Amino acid sequence: MSDLTSIPPQSQDWPGTTADLQPAPDHGETSYTGRDRLVGKRALITGGDSGIGRAVAIAFAKEGADVAIAYLPEEQQDAEETQRQVEAAGRRCVLCPTDQRTEQANVELVSSAVHELGGLDVLVNNAGFQMTHSDLEDFPGEQVERTFATNVYATFWLTKAAAPHLQSGSAVINTTSIQAFQPSEPLLDYAATKAALNNLTVNLAAQLGPRGIRVNAVAPGPIWTPLIPSTFPGERVEGFGSDTPLGRAGEPIEVATAFVYLASDEASYVSGTVLGVTGGKPVF
Repeated sequence: MSDLTSIPPQSQDWPGTTADLQPAPDHGETSYTGRDRLVGKRALITGGDSGIGRAVAIAFAKEGADVAIAYLPEEQQDAEETQRQVEAAGRRCVLCPTDQRTEQANVELVSSAVHELGGLDVLVNNAGFQMTHSDLEDFPGEQVERTFATNVYATFWLTKAAAPHLQSGSAVINTTSIQAFQPSEPLLDYAATKAALNNLTVNLAAQLGPRGIRVNAVAPGPIWTPLIPSTFPGERVEGFGSDTPLGRAGEPIEVATAFVYLASDEASYVSGTVLGVTGGKPVF
C-alpha cells in the first residue's frame, strides 16, 4: 500500500482520474487475495470506474464474481482500466456508461446488466456526487439537485428496477459516508444525502427482507480517490485523513473488503445495518 499519512496538496478537474492521484491508491490489484467467497455471483456496481467502485469490482472478481460497472461516459478511460483488472482476475466485466439521474436510465442499466450477466445477485449502489462550498449562499441550486439525483434518487430507482431480478440470498449494498454521522459544512448537501441513504437502507431491508434479500450499507471515512482532489481545494487535500484516530486516509481496497463480506453468504443474517470503515471515526 501507499503511504497515505502525508498526502501532498493537489487538484484535478472533476470528475478526476486515478492516474493523476499522488500517491497512487491501492484498489487491490496485487494486494488482495480472493478466497472464493462470491463464486458464481453476478454483481452490478455503480461508480465502478475508479476509487471504491473499482476496488469493489476487483475484489468481487478475485472472489469469483462476474461484474457489470456503471460510470459516467467521461470516465471511460478509468472504466476500461477496471475492466482490464477484472479480466486479469479471470472474470467478466461488462461496461455500462450511464448517467443515472433519470429513472429510465436506471431501468435501462439494470436491463443491460441482467442481459449481459445472465442475471443479478448483488447490487452495489456506489455512485456519488459532491462539491464543496464555504457558505450556504454559495451552493448552486443545480448542484443540490444533481447531488440528490445522483446519490439518493438513483439509488432508489436502481434498487426498484433491480428488485424483480433478485432472488432469496441476494444482496443490496449502499455506499453512505461518515458524513451522515459527522457532517462537514462545506459538504452540506452531500452529507444530507448520505443520511438519507442510511434511512433508505433500513427501510429497504424491511421491504425486501421477506423476499430473502438483504440490504446493508457501508459508511466510508476519508478514502483516497479521485473524488477528493477534484472536489476539494488543493490546500484541503493536503494531509487528507490525518484527523482520523488511525492518522491517515484509507485505501479503496480497505473499504472493498466490507462490501465483500456483506455480499457473501457469511453475512446471511446481516441486514439493515451500516458498517463503518472510517479509520476510527464513530458511526452512531
